Amino acid sequence: MNTITMRPPVTAAKADRSFWLQSIDADAVTAPLSGSETCDVAIVGGGYAGLWTALRIKEQSPQTEVTVLEADFCGSGASGRNGGQVHTWFAEIDMLRALVGEDDALMLCRATADAIEELQGLQASGTIDMDLRLDGWLWTASSTAQEGAWAQAEALSRALGEARFQPLQRAEILRRTGSAASYVGIMEGRAGTVQPAKLALGLRQLALSKGIVIHEHSPVIEIAPGPRPQLRTVKGALFAGKVVLAANAWLSAIPELHPYLYVVSSQVIATAPATGILERIGWVDGASICDAQHHVLYYQRTPAGNVIFGRGTGGIAYRDHIDGRFNRSGDAGADNIRELHRVYPQLKDVPVLYDWSGPIDCTAQHLPVFGHLKDHANIFYAMGFNGTGIAQAPIAGRIMASLVLGRDDAWSRCGLVGLDNRTKLPPEPFRYVGAKVVRRAIRRKNDLEILNRKPDRLTRFLAGLAP
Repeated sequence: MNTITMRPPVTAAKADRSFWLQSIDADAVTAPLSGSETCDVAIVGGGYAGLWTALRIKEQSPQTEVTVLEADFCGSGASGRNGGQVHTWFAEIDMLRALVGEDDALMLCRATADAIEELQGLQASGTIDMDLRLDGWLWTASSTAQEGAWAQAEALSRALGEARFQPLQRAEILRRTGSAASYVGIMEGRAGTVQPAKLALGLRQLALSKGIVIHEHSPVIEIAPGPRPQLRTVKGALFAGKVVLAANAWLSAIPELHPYLYVVSSQVIATAPATGILERIGWVDGASICDAQHHVLYYQRTPAGNVIFGRGTGGIAYRDHIDGRFNRSGDAGADNIRELHRVYPQLKDVPVLYDWSGPIDCTAQHLPVFGHLKDHANIFYAMGFNGTGIAQAPIAGRIMASLVLGRDDAWSRCGLVGLDNRTKLPPEPFRYVGAKVVRRAIRRKNDLEILNRKPDRLTRFLAGLAP
């Protein structure tokens, strides 16, 4: 019986927390685990994946005792740090079909559309105030190299009877966003933005109301597998019949999972409110916007007029060792500020008040994977959300609930379950050195293509090695 050692958490200082968390003064509301407790299902991680899994298990099996152990506080990780963009998996339907087949791909995409309606229902009923605004998701090009990035996904969706997207031209993009940087693209109408920290904390409150036990400030140090695994924290121990690992990038510490998982950073900034300028340029609604460069830009405006502007920077660490640099980049958001001013030169005099980062767990296929550890059929995992998770995590919860409860259904049988069809990544030091080289090439390629200049052949080759 080999003990599973978890990586110590690297929690963000208050000043390094996201705008979302700081704007609502988020923090823990439940007590740490102290002493010895038991439950039927223990969930490691109090973000979207962990909380949705807990809620789905309770929906299907109300008598099941579920306990969530969160290292910091619910929503303090990726769930409270992301860009707040809500869109379906139809944008990735071509990648899904390549991995799981057409039937499962269509089922999963439709399920994310249903999840958006579920979020709308939670807000409309007053259950969770998440600032959900379904004003659309715009996927655009701001250079010739980005044109048509959406073509395969859009064509496949249409061929399968799901006309989710409508074309966008320069005038409409300018009218919707107030920016002339992007000039062609598509839009998914039933999509938009949320305040991600409000959603996470709302899920925490909903879980507590359903009788789910949550212990915050309770990082799991190690797990002793067995018929009833023991999860050890600094001050306590939790004995469970089954365990769910939903700890995002921290699962890279588990040797069985690490070959399929790599950790990168994403950087986000938030400006001071600029309502007057935004109204003047016509950016007035809650649409989410992306451009199609490799290190994708994603942005939205809040109801109060702050501009949230994020970019997948691809920052990495040797052996995926996550440290404080993943909480804040150290350059005060300089790279994002440069891109913000390219897209919105009108905002050059608006102060940037917040900058933050966060680790993202990625798989080579850029799609999540679910299952149980090879030698421990009662220890399950959910990982690899790649920064797209607000409409996807409710589906993760359904898949995990079916696996944990032993159900034989479309969720437990779907092609996202299991590692057999997943690509292994190189071992260290090749992984780290190769990632550094590829990242540098991608940055060079992006910077040239934004100027409509063609990168040299070596740069294109190296950038093409990215998973």
